[in-house]
Amino acid sequence: MLCVVGGAASGLATPPGAWYQSLAKPTWTPPPWLFGPVWTVLYIMIGVAGWILWTERKRPAGRKASTLFAIQLALNFAWTPVFFGLHAPGLAFVVIITLLACIVATVTIAWPIARTASLLLLPYAAWVSFASALNFALWRLN
Repeated sequence: MLCVVGGAASGLATPPGAWYQSLAKPTWTPPPWLFGPVWTVLYIMIGVAGWILWTERKRPAGRKASTLFAIQLALNFAWTPVFFGLHAPGLAFVVIITLLACIVATVTIAWPIARTASLLLLPYAAWVSFASALNFALWRLN
């Protein structure tokens, strides 16, 4: 629930707006309507993965994975205000690359103890990889 509510709050607090509409975009930019449904599904999967990792927190690897999970979630919630609120695609790129590294680290550390959580995070890692490339392209084009 925290994932869906936190993600929605982050997005609602700093919507794309006129600034984003005015940016030069690569031809492969997804249509705006796609982001809501994709992030809704991803946040549900992220939430389930987080709950699984929370249940493993008494194990050393579970503690590491849970800590990384919390860090990546904070970075996820921070990206939208940095990009859309501050209009800072360069700084947002630093945030999203750090986010991606934390997701990959979480998946890797969780794999031996919570394979289902790791699998649930893989589509998220793929989307954030794509979003990182889009963020970089927007930064360079503008």
